[in-house]
Amino acid sequence: MSQKHHQAYQPLPTAAAAMDNPAMSNSSSSSGSNDDVASSEPLGLPATYSSQQLVTSDFDSMERLRGNESDPAPRSTTASQWFTVGVLCFVNLINYMDRFTIAGVLTEVQSDFQIDDDSAGLLQTAFVVSYMIFAPLFGYLGDRYSRRWLMAIGVALWSTTTLLGSFMQQFGWFITFRALVGIGEASYSTIAPTLISDLFVNSLRSQMLAMFYFAIPVGSGLGYIVGSKTAHLANNWRWALRVTPILGVIAVVLIIMIKDPKRGQSEGTQHMEPTDFRTDIKELLKNRSFMFSSAGFTCVAFVAGALAWWGPKYIHLGLKMQPGNEDLKLDDVSYKFGLVAMGAGLIGVPLGSFLAQRLRHRIENCDPYICAIGLFISAPMVFLALIMPTLSGTLCFIFVFAAQVTLNLSWSIVADMLLYVVLPTRRSTAEAFQILISHALGDAGSPYLVGAISVAIKGHLTSQPKMISQQGLQSMSQVLENATETVTEGLKEFAKASSSEDVISFKALQYSLFSTTFVEVVGGIFFLCTACYVISDRRKATQASMESSNRQQVANRPVSG
Repeated sequence: MSQKHHQAYQPLPTAAAAMDNPAMSNSSSSSGSNDDVASSEPLGLPATYSSQQLVTSDFDSMERLRGNESDPAPRSTTASQWFTVGVLCFVNLINYMDRFTIAGVLTEVQSDFQIDDDSAGLLQTAFVVSYMIFAPLFGYLGDRYSRRWLMAIGVALWSTTTLLGSFMQQFGWFITFRALVGIGEASYSTIAPTLISDLFVNSLRSQMLAMFYFAIPVGSGLGYIVGSKTAHLANNWRWALRVTPILGVIAVVLIIMIKDPKRGQSEGTQHMEPTDFRTDIKELLKNRSFMFSSAGFTCVAFVAGALAWWGPKYIHLGLKMQPGNEDLKLDDVSYKFGLVAMGAGLIGVPLGSFLAQRLRHRIENCDPYICAIGLFISAPMVFLALIMPTLSGTLCFIFVFAAQVTLNLSWSIVADMLLYVVLPTRRSTAEAFQILISHALGDAGSPYLVGAISVAIKGHLTSQPKMISQQGLQSMSQVLENATETVTEGLKEFAKASSSEDVISFKALQYSLFSTTFVEVVGGIFFLCTACYVISDRRKATQASMESSNRQQVANRPVSG
């Protein structure tokens, strides 16, 4: 572009010149798209002020990507931005602490309410069902109203209901309050990532999202640790649920203090007007990379939900079968499981973001490939972890760590993909839609489904030894009527060992959890499908955002007399 062009047309704000999404702005392989953008005017865009402004701004950013023009120094992160990210990470941390506190004391909860595995799994399912149902509502509100106040109200709600639920003595009331907790958490989880997208762009956005999402596995790990240790110190599992409400009060105060940025501010599209809800849903359904990545993330949620809920109990059952571990307590296993989950989160989530930022320079659609490879590696690690508890506790936790690290690679990457293939004014709705899909078909049902399968298998395994022992004893009595007392006692001991409740519970849960490895492979296939469309969908979102913003600017300009 000549100097004349820059004088004739006022450029968009600096942020608008960097409108490209994170993956695009970090890729040096976008020469094909450069030609597309540079040739937008000949292809039919009208030579209006708005279109010339669009071509000039986008062309300049593409020239910088080619290396023909030096990149401007990145804008320093302000104290206000750091404060906002810090608050969001803190709230996300206690959010997941609260969600998995019960998993750390699950055996005590089952003993108190006298419930089996299926009802125990229903506790998490009830929470996630309400969470996913209300997510679209908060997504709609988050695209149109104050996000700060919506989050503050939501955190206050889940903190209050968590505290009240800890005093419930009947299982029906307890599960009702767990469901109410899901409503409050839906407000925060849907809205928080969109604030980060409106504060940062490009690689800085990816880094901040990685910081935000590694709070999920770390918070989950803290949930096991805080839950098990608090219950042990207080000698009552109910006190484990009274820690996060105190932190929730602090979180509400901090949320009120943050600033709510304008939607699309970081990308120079803050002039865009939101479309109606029906249009948003139609456009999201047509966005193939968004739909395939949501399907892949649903598989991630399914596996993560099942392993997080049943992992400590399953490992506890397996380790108790080893000689010398008969008196092993669940809170000791939950503590170790929490440490492993925290370590895997601290490594896996940032590692996924790091790999994406490094590889985007060479492979423009590397994001879904990283997610797919992570799931394909995680599947055999989960399988090995499931067969190790009775053999070696150390090897079991090593494989659990490897499985969770590779599973965690996708957390920040999936969020990043959503933000750069969806328009800024549609992102809260997209977050809500993804939450609805991933939880409805993922971790909403996986704890209950695994528990229900476990109960069914347990019933089958329990009835078989009885049938065998009865038939064996009948035939023995017919053939050896004068058998010695030693033989009879041996048969009784054999029947007793075969029908051992712990052994049967372990085997039933093991067979049920094997389903997660298959789901991981399916998720990897969905991410491979995402890779086929993510580049084109990303460019469509970038161009549509810029055109919409420019049209709005032109419409808002005062008409000169």
